[in-house]
Amino acid sequence: MQKRTIQTRPIEGQKPGTSGLRKKTRTFMAPHYLENFVQAIWNAIGGVQGKTLVLGGDGRYFNDRAAQVILRMAAASGAAKVIVGQGALLSTPAASNLIRQRRTDGGIILSASHNPGGLGEDFGVKFNCANGGPAPEDLTARIFDETQRLQCYDILEAQDVDLSRLGAARLGGMVVEIVDPVADYASLMARLFDFEAIRALIASGFTIRFDAMHAVTGPYAVAILQDMLGAPEGSVVNAVPSPDFGGGHPDPNPIWAKDLVDLVMGPDAPDFAAASDGDGDRNMILGRGIVVTPSDSLAVLAANAHLAPGYARGLAGVARSMPTSRAVDRVAAARGLALYETPTGWKFFGNLLDAGRVTLCGEESAGTGSDHVREKDGLWAVLLWLNILAATRLSVADTLRGHWQEFGRNHYARHDYEALDAGLAGAMLDDLRARLPDLPGQVVTGRRIAMADEFSYADPVDGSRSERQGLRIGFEDGARIVCRLSGTGTEGATLRVYLEDFTDDPARLELPVGAALAGVIAAADEIIGLRARTGRTAPDVVT
Repeated sequence: MQKRTIQTRPIEGQKPGTSGLRKKTRTFMAPHYLENFVQAIWNAIGGVQGKTLVLGGDGRYFNDRAAQVILRMAAASGAAKVIVGQGALLSTPAASNLIRQRRTDGGIILSASHNPGGLGEDFGVKFNCANGGPAPEDLTARIFDETQRLQCYDILEAQDVDLSRLGAARLGGMVVEIVDPVADYASLMARLFDFEAIRALIASGFTIRFDAMHAVTGPYAVAILQDMLGAPEGSVVNAVPSPDFGGGHPDPNPIWAKDLVDLVMGPDAPDFAAASDGDGDRNMILGRGIVVTPSDSLAVLAANAHLAPGYARGLAGVARSMPTSRAVDRVAAARGLALYETPTGWKFFGNLLDAGRVTLCGEESAGTGSDHVREKDGLWAVLLWLNILAATRLSVADTLRGHWQEFGRNHYARHDYEALDAGLAGAMLDDLRARLPDLPGQVVTGRRIAMADEFSYADPVDGSRSERQGLRIGFEDGARIVCRLSGTGTEGATLRVYLEDFTDDPARLELPVGAALAGVIAAADEIIGLRARTGRTAPDVVT
């Protein structure tokens, strides 16, 4: 084994987004691309000499090769140990838990989350800190700065480490510890939830279907739902991780998990259904005849978390990303809980969680989690739902109806316009931004605008500020429109438009979302000018 110092030069476009660096797989496979970015991480965190790291990913194409490169670079830079999930697999929440439980110095997660995988699709790399959470903005800024001045990187010439066998191996002077990717995570779930009650619910004939979408959550769901909780074999489908996610799109929403939606709407619907995404941090919850929106799910979990042993003492507070519907706000007000509104990106919850200010948090993009880790956690949300249903013996639909009757309903949808010309999308939002001061008082499609601004965030823990986090338009009747460009795509620009309206009229609580939001949708098109500016007559994805 020999350490080599490879001369390189800065590569454009290596600026991490809200969840690390995501690019096309072929981009990451290009000479020096992955190595440059990893060396920039090492430099930004003060090196890895003597440190212990966690490494794993969602199993997408190039996951195995990237893991070997990172191991050789860590060894060349003097790391003491890297803890790797067997087969280089770790769900994102499991990696966060492992970082925290083993008190490591951080970790690298290989994933592009819900983006499709394969040679022609997407790959991603992100660094999580010692608290288990994604790198905050100041660290991602330092990483980007390092990519712009990088001149060389160190790597060990060595054979691949056999990551299929549990146990310890050596790579130069570094220990590589290969661990069961599921065991520590499953143990944590058993401490948080009443597994005995959930087992009894399933044994009573309660049926479940979990779609792992050919992604990393499959082994976790099989181990927990089937092996530990007694769900019949086959309750977990698409359970074997695939480098291209079975040719599908591992995003748990009604578009990409249509088969699951069709199942719950049909005559053979299970009592409960769920799906998770590529790296296991997102979730979709469904019941017989109903799909639960992520915003409603967060609100229901906040209202009922005390039914699970891990949250029996109550919640310190709740937090949501700004575009997420305000359904959880009503729970917080009724329960006397502190409420925080943050920018999009799980990293913004980290300080609040570390400071003990919140227990539960969530985003409209199918992410919910708690202070058990510092990432959103798809399977955790599924288990909390099952714990609640086991305690109440209500159906998913009746749980939602009861919630709306108590708190009212925030009808809510997100419209995604994908692969827009980046210049056009940016100019369209710039024009809207310039018009914000003049919008209050205007009447659009019969609704009077009460406020219009651009969201900025002052972190209440460390005082850091984040500007330009989304354009907000609020109406006097409580409706709301939010616009922002997404940072998770790899092609063109994705414009997200969030639409919300509230009702506590019993006659309107169960209106279909499309019908309830028709007026808000028309107002958004008129204000933003989407149809006129882009030629798009409908969004690509509605969630």
